[in-house]
Amino acid sequence: MNIELKDISDTRKSLLVTLDKGEVDAEYKAVVKEFSGAARIPGFRPGKAPAEIIERRYAKEIKEEFKNKVVSRAYRDGLKKAELDVLTVVEVKDGTIEPALSAAVTFTMDVNPSFELPEYKGIVTEIGPTSPTEDEVDAFIDQMRSERAEFKTVERASQKGDYVKLSYEGRTTEGESIADIVSDRPVYGKAPQTWEEVEGTEGLIPGLSKELGGMKAGEKKEIRVAFPPNFTINLLAGREGIYAVEVLEVRERALPEIDETFLKAQQAETLGQLKEEVRKNLTARKEMENRAEQRRQVGDILSAKVSFQVPDSLVEQETQSILRQFIADNIRRGAKQEDFEARKNELFEGARKAATARARLQLILAKVAEKEKISVDNSDIDRFIRTEAFRSGQKPDKIAKDLGKDRNAIRSMQQAIVLDKALDFLVAQATVAPTKPAKR
Repeated sequence: MNIELKDISDTRKSLLVTLDKGEVDAEYKAVVKEFSGAARIPGFRPGKAPAEIIERRYAKEIKEEFKNKVVSRAYRDGLKKAELDVLTVVEVKDGTIEPALSAAVTFTMDVNPSFELPEYKGIVTEIGPTSPTEDEVDAFIDQMRSERAEFKTVERASQKGDYVKLSYEGRTTEGESIADIVSDRPVYGKAPQTWEEVEGTEGLIPGLSKELGGMKAGEKKEIRVAFPPNFTINLLAGREGIYAVEVLEVRERALPEIDETFLKAQQAETLGQLKEEVRKNLTARKEMENRAEQRRQVGDILSAKVSFQVPDSLVEQETQSILRQFIADNIRRGAKQEDFEARKNELFEGARKAATARARLQLILAKVAEKEKISVDNSDIDRFIRTEAFRSGQKPDKIAKDLGKDRNAIRSMQQAIVLDKALDFLVAQATVAPTKPAKR
């Protein structure tokens, strides 16, 4: 056997493996012997039929299995001789593979990049305080009150936080009806009746709610809006529109008093008890946020300390994963597949940039896990399945059963667990420098 190794890039290699005639013949004879042992030929005891008969009867099957055996041997022996740390095989090209001839097989492979780990213990991270301020506690209680608020019709002009019933009809600045432009999404062009919170969370029409303040029931107004370049509806992205709006009703949000009824609904006897429970909840939330922020900081800092080329196949895999998730999330929000077509180049570039950063961190974490001997145990798998069940709404038993049927899914799960544990290990080893609370 001879090999010829060529560098396509730092992480992509071309390996030409040539097996000599003797090695090829040995594989062919081994295949024929396997078929002879399993074949049932009339007039012959198992395994005693002449090779010529076996070769004629199972010619197609033998040829296919023989080719697979030769390619597998070329890969196995060639890899051992070349001493490559293969990440994935990108392409296999085999020439003529016949008995009594040498065989040449070319493998194009991405290999794990070679790099030295920087010092990864004691990374300095900054986190915010976990003790909530009184203002934060009060704001949270006001939010709880808002969830039980009543909305009363008022005759005055609308103010921030009010809810306005309105109708609208939009056109572009060129005078074209928006309802005609997006005929499959008429709500973006015309609505006989809908509700908007004045200066509240952005609704379907960007910027509309910000212009509804100061209007009374029966008043009309034209509101100019700008659809952002990345707007979900591609036909409106980057354009401007003018909406003729009529306010039909104004309702004021009336928060409930903090009385016995309200406290009982929150399972508290006194305001002090409620505030204490809110403090605990806010503290737990801040601790979770700090943990997530530490993970992000550790990943960013560690990635910035190492320079190497990320294998193309890994970047491509992560890019497709990010795009699939992005498209699925937006379709759930009402976008359609065609909305992504005109932006596909922009979306691809953004996903590829994020994928490169993600893949780089994965390779670094994998090396940390190897050095620290981080592994997966049954409790990790149980926790993963429970988390996935909670996220997807499926039963844990079904997820476990599905995993048992898919080896690739099991490997992906194990890799995800190891990388997650490696990042947790780095966070546990990090130095914490609390940030000072902002001045009020």
